[in-house]
Amino acid sequence: MRLIRQALIAAAFLALTACAAPSLETADLLIRGGTVYTGSDAPFTGDVAIRGDKIYAVGRSVGGRAKRIIDARGMIVAPGFIDPHTHLDEELSSDDARTRLVPAFLMQGVTTAFIGNDGGGDPDVAAVLRSAATRPVGINYAAFVGFGAIRKTVVGEANRAPAPGEVARMEAMVARAMCEGALGLSTGLFYAPESFADTGEIVALARKAGALGGIYDTHIRDESSYTVGLAAAVDEAIAIGRQARLPIHISHIKALGVDVQGQAPLIIAQIEAARRSGQRITADQYPWSASGTKLAAALVPLWAQDGGRRALLDRLGDAALAERLRSGMAENLRKRGGAEALLITQGEFKGHTLAQLAKSRGEDPIAAAMTVIRLDDPAVASFNQSEQDIAAFMRQPWVMTSSDASPGHPRVYGSFARKYAKYVVAEHVISLRDFNERSSTLTAETYGLAGRGHLKPGAFADIVVFDPKRFAARATYEQPTLLAIGVRHVLVNGVLAVDDGQLTGGAAGRALAHVATPGSCR
Repeated sequence: MRLIRQALIAAAFLALTACAAPSLETADLLIRGGTVYTGSDAPFTGDVAIRGDKIYAVGRSVGGRAKRIIDARGMIVAPGFIDPHTHLDEELSSDDARTRLVPAFLMQGVTTAFIGNDGGGDPDVAAVLRSAATRPVGINYAAFVGFGAIRKTVVGEANRAPAPGEVARMEAMVARAMCEGALGLSTGLFYAPESFADTGEIVALARKAGALGGIYDTHIRDESSYTVGLAAAVDEAIAIGRQARLPIHISHIKALGVDVQGQAPLIIAQIEAARRSGQRITADQYPWSASGTKLAAALVPLWAQDGGRRALLDRLGDAALAERLRSGMAENLRKRGGAEALLITQGEFKGHTLAQLAKSRGEDPIAAAMTVIRLDDPAVASFNQSEQDIAAFMRQPWVMTSSDASPGHPRVYGSFARKYAKYVVAEHVISLRDFNERSSTLTAETYGLAGRGHLKPGAFADIVVFDPKRFAARATYEQPTLLAIGVRHVLVNGVLAVDDGQLTGGAAGRALAHVATPGSCR
């Protein structure tokens, strides 16, 4: 009993000292009186002090002077949010300085984003990361090397297996990218030409990334019933991680389409079993019932995409293939819930569902889709998920928040804000603490972002201060570019990027290079 009592006293002392920071002489900024979520501890009312680009002290009452004090009473103070799945590659390298600030993210408290997802990451990772030195950015970013980009470079867009020498070339490209700072290897196995690769080819490249300390980040081969089916695609991802001996991360986890809605508990059980066996598996999720993709990717069978867009256009005009192509597209449209469930979000027909477009043109939906794809394959929002599945995945402690930010979809401007307002406040699917930690801490720890995802002395000062009564998305499918509301202040590396709800123009973001396994790069 005496030992137990001593242990309890010691634990209580540690808990108190964790929240009692040392006094400051002078801080650059003191965030005072907010409800602080550190990423590690239960929330408490207290202060966060910043000096330079780092957090200097965190506690219930931080003393000393500060050049500026922000009154955060009634506000939530949390680690800046980290988005592990975006398509911001072009925005972050844009010629336009305001575009590079990424206002849509800053106004939601997102301070770090990952790019190069779905297999699209530029193999020249050094150039991607070097860009921030000459083109300042508003948020931090890290990059994957993309399997799709590598395969196109070496094999092309045809449906064929690579020769042994080509596999070796692709492995070498992965190794170089890892040594240049890539987080790991990303794949988009649903998309041609990545869909033409077999599991063994992917294992070979993933093993190279794993040997250099990387992670395998995957848009799995099938989120629906297009090819192998959702459960089999998850099994493949688990097998790749096991055989290549590296952590796996499933991008934008979902059960897509009428054939698999309701299967979230099955998929969760699959992943939990693999985790119990010792595999490191995580996932991310965007809080929307509509996914986003290209119209051709949603509807056109994979066989018709063999060889790229030029070959697809030739097939669209081939009378001998017309019935086979129409049949395949009609089946894929059924899986996605019909023509009313596809909203065109880009180009000439933006704002129209495929059903509306077909009616206005006096065509059936497949003919209308073919017409649009011939003109310019636009982005679409595809309403294909159930709220029950979304909530089931969201409750898992290994599922983090993401946006899958892509043009025309409100998830660019509202994912983090929507998740808070809808699933924390309105529907109580997860707690506020879970929301904060799975929007930042879990991501930082999964990907090894040193000094990010926590509010603690010595950590980088990436911080969001938001109003719990007002934080919400305004973006809708009809108006997808409305900025979120309720974020009061955002710091990126100690610099105020949002101050009193307004963008400051500060561009303090950094390129975050992953450090490969020591001694593995020459």
